[in-house]
Amino acid sequence: MEDFKSGFVSIIGRTNVGKSTLINSLVGEKVAIMTNKPQTTRTAIRAIVNRENSQIIFIDTPGIHKPKTKLGNTMIDTAFGSVTDVDVVLFLIEATSEDIGKGDRIILEKIKEAKKKTILIINKIDLVKKEKLLKLIELYSKEYDFSAVIPISALKKDKIEIVLDEIEKLLKPGPAYYDVDEYTDQTLRELAQEVIREKALKLLDDEVPHGLYVVVEKMKLRKTKTKEDIYDIEATIYCLRKSHKGIIIGKNGTMLKKIGMYAREDLEKMFGTKVNLKTWVKVNEDWQEKDSIVKNFQK
Repeated sequence: MEDFKSGFVSIIGRTNVGKSTLINSLVGEKVAIMTNKPQTTRTAIRAIVNRENSQIIFIDTPGIHKPKTKLGNTMIDTAFGSVTDVDVVLFLIEATSEDIGKGDRIILEKIKEAKKKTILIINKIDLVKKEKLLKLIELYSKEYDFSAVIPISALKKDKIEIVLDEIEKLLKPGPAYYDVDEYTDQTLRELAQEVIREKALKLLDDEVPHGLYVVVEKMKLRKTKTKEDIYDIEATIYCLRKSHKGIIIGKNGTMLKKIGMYAREDLEKMFGTKVNLKTWVKVNEDWQEKDSIVKNFQK
């Protein structure tokens, strides 16, 4: 097809601005985990949208924040690195912003340096009045010549098709890089790890800080006695402190069981098969500073 277009699109923004919600809405599948905590996304996740005349490959990046660990520095490098390597940038900001804050200013400067075609997405428009929104649009439009400015509500999946249409306009003719039925480049193992981490972060609330990572030690597909497919998954949740371990396990193992139950339900929907999930908790102090672990979050 001569007029078929394709390209890579980076979604960039501060932490907790709604990038993962937006990417899941654009793709129509769960590819990025969502919690109300900052810095949930740690690597550049690729998600694929196949349209009639185009293939758009989104890169959801870690939120921009002030790094305090080696892991934090790696996340920031990943986010800014993605801006220079893509065809189009989606810059996501919040409609509730009064001004261009420090974090948004840093991102804006990176976009100016890269001179990329950029669409400004103003999220959470349901939380502000129209006058405030217009002021914000005017403020940002003076800073950069955006290819388009689109106010949206990612949670309500409002104007998602408009975002895709505007991106498609900016893409050049090119091939499909992925099969039509693919929607992420994450392996099933990576998806399993992320889903378990999401459930832990949501259920533990603020009791355990962000110092969690999950390793799937074993993942095997087998047939049950009734010839049904089932995945046997064994995973370890690593935390920073002994005190955190007790909280994650909970009294009589109740919290860990709950994390496992919710993760299993999600994974069964995603994989379309039964899942037998076993989870353990181990302590790995100061893992956020260990190169051998942090390098796993570099993409």
